[in-house]
Amino acid sequence: MKYIVGIGAIILIIIGVGTFSIIDRLDRARTISSLFSGAEQLTNFPRMYKIFPNTKMSAAPQPYQFEKAARVTLPEGFTYNGTNWQTTTFLEETDTAALLVLKDGQIIHEQYRSTGGDRVQWLSMSVAKSFISALIGIAVDEGHIKSIEEPITQYAPELIGSAYDNVRIKDVLQMSSGARWNEDYGDPESDINRFGRIFALGGSMNDFVATLEPELEPGSYNRYNSTDTQALGILLTNATGRSITDYMTEKLYHPMGAETDGYWLTDAEGMEMAFGGLNLTARDYAKIGEIYRRGGQFNGRQIVPADWVKASITPDAPHLMPGETELSNYPIGYGLQWWVPEGNEGEFTAIGVYNQFVYVAPKDGVTIVKLSANSAYATSEDGSTDREFETIEFFRAIVDSTN
Repeated sequence: MKYIVGIGAIILIIIGVGTFSIIDRLDRARTISSLFSGAEQLTNFPRMYKIFPNTKMSAAPQPYQFEKAARVTLPEGFTYNGTNWQTTTFLEETDTAALLVLKDGQIIHEQYRSTGGDRVQWLSMSVAKSFISALIGIAVDEGHIKSIEEPITQYAPELIGSAYDNVRIKDVLQMSSGARWNEDYGDPESDINRFGRIFALGGSMNDFVATLEPELEPGSYNRYNSTDTQALGILLTNATGRSITDYMTEKLYHPMGAETDGYWLTDAEGMEMAFGGLNLTARDYAKIGEIYRRGGQFNGRQIVPADWVKASITPDAPHLMPGETELSNYPIGYGLQWWVPEGNEGEFTAIGVYNQFVYVAPKDGVTIVKLSANSAYATSEDGSTDREFETIEFFRAIVDSTN
């Protein structure tokens, strides 16, 4: 079925655009159709911004470079759900391209594998959602958005009549919009895969968001929905009057001292893929973790408001709490576009499919970035090959080794 979808996309492109840029478009179609199929992605994820339309954020005029401390050896292994993992085996099995560990703001472990590298801009997948949340917080602080208690359609009238009509911005931030949605990566006809094919075929993501229909009472159920974040992208651009790329460059990317250029994938109309299209290096991803670990302060300034940081990593309603519950479709807690694992250690993390992570353990002063291309991701019906819970336990073992 996945093979048929991929070939179908290619045929549609050939019919629709003739011979102009046909090689590039075929490359895009093949790449999209290979996702969640078990195909190797190590050669795709470091070049996504070279394949798809994009916008660029320039490196900061004064880049911030992390200091290096004495190198810490990774633990030999860890245990998850009764299974013992060897660290080297786990890194290999999840196709790890970058692993960066900071302790109190200093690099204590850094390694790159396969197609990774310290200057390689890797695809964020849903780690981008946490950056979008930071930008929303800045926009609220600057007065572009009066309050997240307002309906999102106050700022995004193009969503009137859709699932987002009169839904609080806060509910959208908390993945609780109530929109009907299927984020089954293994199903070629799921909403998320239909959404993704816009990049291969060309089209408007904003138009797609407006097609979603309501299903549940907003603010009652935590259903992970990437289109919620795309709706936030519409909110951000409308409220600020600027593109995500432009606003982020000035308000976040340059202030945090980005060391290399960064890229956003865009649709055919130039709208950023807010839910997963960011491309940065491991060190620059680490900076969002450090900003949040330090309560929004970094590189000599308050970049993200402290109260926004606190709210972002604090589940504040029953349907957002970590643990198995009938009020959520995932057992990790949720804040404002940040995940909050079970436990009393105050951990929080940005997570993207294929095992992209920016994990923070503030009590221990640790930030960890893992960039990966786990080709087995979404290939099992029970999610056993996704390795997200194993990765969190791996991070916890690393944290323990630093104390």
